[in-house]
Amino acid sequence: MNSDNPVITTLNDGVLAITLNRPDKLNAFNAEMSEAFLQAFVRADEDNTVRAVLLTGAGRAFCAGQDLGDRDPRKMTEPPDLGHTIETYYNPVLRRMRAMEKPIICAVNGVAAGAGANIALACDIVLAARSAKFIQAFSKIGLIPDSGGTWILTRLLGEARAKALAMTAEPLMAETAEQWGMIWRAVDDDTLAVESQTLAAKMAAGPTAGLGMIKSAIHQAATQSLDQQLDLERDLQREAGRSEDYAEGVTAFLEKRAPVFKGR
Repeated sequence: MNSDNPVITTLNDGVLAITLNRPDKLNAFNAEMSEAFLQAFVRADEDNTVRAVLLTGAGRAFCAGQDLGDRDPRKMTEPPDLGHTIETYYNPVLRRMRAMEKPIICAVNGVAAGAGANIALACDIVLAARSAKFIQAFSKIGLIPDSGGTWILTRLLGEARAKALAMTAEPLMAETAEQWGMIWRAVDDDTLAVESQTLAAKMAAGPTAGLGMIKSAIHQAATQSLDQQLDLERDLQREAGRSEDYAEGVTAFLEKRAPVFKGR
């Protein structure tokens, strides 16, 4: 990546590729990159030509989290307000990622640490290079996991593993992350780019309205009773059954041809 932009976006065939682009800093977030990252997801959410998102990092890392060079206590007259940083940058993008009704694929091409790890885990489908590792680095500097870390780790792994990863800050390799159910798949380093791009293209060409409903229903399942979830499934299926994509999918099946979905 030769661009000086801290976040690079490219749109091809409905896939918005978002690339974190501070490779010399392991794609760590500073204020400029945080703002650009948020705006990339605003575009992803609001642009109707975007049907799927592919998130990755430039260089040898996915994202090392917050750039601590911007938080050097030796250069500050008073302690930083980290809550302000979270509320201004991280929380808005995490809320938008989880709420947007479009699939988000993450290709973790190297280390994912701190907020970088939790941003990756907030995506819908995560592929990681076998050499990649996830590190809840917060406890090393006296902090707690943010960017949804305490929430998503507990739901993906359970309390015991979530506590251990957060308290010890031990790296978790991609293959173990797959075995534990924290990510979808660990793949060979040299195939990650192709596999993630192929998956994102498949999602973009799919019935994206229905995929958005799947995402919404699964997110709500964690906080609802079975009766509530059955009602939700009924309501969403009613909506999906009235869509053009459903009619196209059934027609294509009966005509023994590939469907052409429009996301509506």
